[in-house]
Amino acid sequence: MIKSMEFTIRNANEFEFEKIGKLMVDVYSQLDGFPRPSEQPAYYQMLQNIGEFSKKPLTELLISVSADSEILGAVVYFGDMKYYGSGGSATKEQNAAGFRLLAVSPETRGLGIGRMLVLECIEKARRQNLSQVIIHSTQAMQTAWKMYVKLGFKRSQDLDFMQGELPVFGFRLFLK
Repeated sequence: MIKSMEFTIRNANEFEFEKIGKLMVDVYSQLDGFPRPSEQPAYYQMLQNIGEFSKKPLTELLISVSADSEILGAVVYFGDMKYYGSGGSATKEQNAAGFRLLAVSPETRGLGIGRMLVLECIEKARRQNLSQVIIHSTQAMQTAWKMYVKLGFKRSQDLDFMQGELPVFGFRLFLK
């Protein structure tokens, strides 16, 4: 296991989209209690084609890369919630940013990569002078859920929704 590593957060390049999609599918398909590709094929197709999000206005696919350009993690940042693409009411939120689909390579978990990706999303929302950041999580994502709470996100039941038979829980971080 890698004990420490230097990494950079930046926007993904188009030639990296396929590798990021594979990382997303690998990470999400291994989550205990999370639907498998056979149960939610459209969701996994979306993960596989993660680069498509970057074509939407104010939407960025952020990645963490090592010094030798290895992709360690990724997240999609939405500077306008109408492009967020979740169920529930989140896409109607005004003066808000969001992020979805945080994934960190299993080999590099525990190094702060996920946290740095989240902090970059929060900073982007601050630079846009937005009042809040909205996210969603599931019971299967307890590691991320705990990190969000430590960073100040609060449960927001009005953002909850069902993705098929999977309960999805909303969170907000107020910036102002």
